[in-house]
Amino acid sequence: MTDSAYNLTPVLHLLIMGTLVAMVPLCWVWLRNPQASTARRVQVLTLLTLFITFDLVLFGAFTRLTDSGLGCPDWPGCYGHASPVGAQAAIAVEQSQMPSGPVTHTKAWIEMVHRYMAMAVGGLILTLTAFAWMRRWRSDESHGVLLPTITLLWVCVQGAFGALTVTMKLFPLIVTLHLFGGLVLLALLTLQVQRQHLVSARSQAILIRPPLYAATLMGLLLLTVQVLLGGWVSTNYAVLACNTFPLCQASAWPLMNFEQGFTLWRHLGLDANGQPVAFESLTAIHYVHRLVAYGVLAYLACLAFFVRRVRALRTSAHVLLACLLLQLLTGLSNVVFDWPLVAAVLHTGGAAALVVVLMWMLTGARASRSTVLNAL
Repeated sequence: MTDSAYNLTPVLHLLIMGTLVAMVPLCWVWLRNPQASTARRVQVLTLLTLFITFDLVLFGAFTRLTDSGLGCPDWPGCYGHASPVGAQAAIAVEQSQMPSGPVTHTKAWIEMVHRYMAMAVGGLILTLTAFAWMRRWRSDESHGVLLPTITLLWVCVQGAFGALTVTMKLFPLIVTLHLFGGLVLLALLTLQVQRQHLVSARSQAILIRPPLYAATLMGLLLLTVQVLLGGWVSTNYAVLACNTFPLCQASAWPLMNFEQGFTLWRHLGLDANGQPVAFESLTAIHYVHRLVAYGVLAYLACLAFFVRRVRALRTSAHVLLACLLLQLLTGLSNVVFDWPLVAAVLHTGGAAALVVVLMWMLTGARASRSTVLNAL
């Protein structure tokens, strides 16, 4: 292992690499839209950034599920190098001592590709924020500056949690918050995309009753709780604590240790006293997530059927139902088929998609309601 968890030697090389990766979507947007206005290009770039961020969340899940989070145990590089190529000797030594990891050549590449993608997303968000401020300086308007700036600040926080994930050796609370931070970033970018869409398309107001709007907001809050519980299951590797459905360990209420399972400040696999976590604690983590999932799934399914009555939101309601079905199937697959990698990654992707859909609905409805109220 490295002597220090932080090694800033390759920072300049990493910044150059991140810039080069970010330039690919930037150049694509500008070359694909040669006659478009700057506002239109920014709109396309924001949508593309949302798409790449979604991919980053998926790849982050893949990194975690393949136990590659410590493939390069220092930060921000890999054994003081900008890529695993320069760290081959150090990786080979670690792999010879423990052939299955946590440090192998494959896992090192997975971890570093995840970091390259994260740097590219940060560069794109920085570019979007710069365009927003340039527009303000040219037009002397503050409209459209606050949200990109908040998103930029948040991606910096997210980067800090990414560093802590490595330097604190996959500390469960930090990893869970890092996953949650990625979904918050998706929500912020979705908010930007929706607002830009409403402005450019001059969309008609979506008439939505305040109780339905409040119910949709409640759905997002419930989903947030479930995402945090799911992250806690994943980061504590508690998925296989219950490997049957609908019962857990042939019981409707298995033996569980809630206090130890939901002690937040502890290292991976250990309790607050530094002793190995009891299996009953992992059972509690898993089963709470499963029980809450029943309620959240039922609530969001009912919400989707009510939202379908709003013609302009009918497509969003169908997408919401499709995402719920995906979550149900992948969740069952994780339990019944012993946590297959594809199903586990898709389960995270389904949660991310639910966040995007609900934010899209809330943003469009909120903007439209404000338009209606202002017109009265």
